[in-house]
Amino acid sequence: MSIDKLELYKKVRQWQEYADENLLLAQHALTLSSSCPYRLIAYHAQQCAEKYLKAYLVYHLTDFPHTHDIQNLLELCSENAEWPISLDTAKILTAYAVTTRYPGIAEITKDEAINAIDIASQVKQTVQHALAEDGFQSPQNT
Repeated sequence: MSIDKLELYKKVRQWQEYADENLLLAQHALTLSSSCPYRLIAYHAQQCAEKYLKAYLVYHLTDFPHTHDIQNLLELCSENAEWPISLDTAKILTAYAVTTRYPGIAEITKDEAINAIDIASQVKQTVQHALAEDGFQSPQNT
């Protein structure tokens, strides 16, 4: 593997690691017995999905804007694949990137938080599968 490819793999893995930390935090927050911050769970689920999509774009050397817009990222991913259409429901996560961080804008229910985690998990699984199909070796395989 060339140095450039090693650097590319390192960048993709960093995006995945940060995404995994967001998902882990969201999942852990659900275990809180009182004052569960559903809005922060939704926010971290959105961040997970966003970072996994950006990991895919990094692997394919596709420039992307500084955006939280899941639909925009899915459209960029669709330039290299057909799987983004299967993640159409992930677009709802976009609102959680901003509205959940400020008071009085949005209230998130437990069901919405759980749904956000489920969607982020689906994005993670889909992107990991797509990357593997495209030749990316996961950390376990290298």
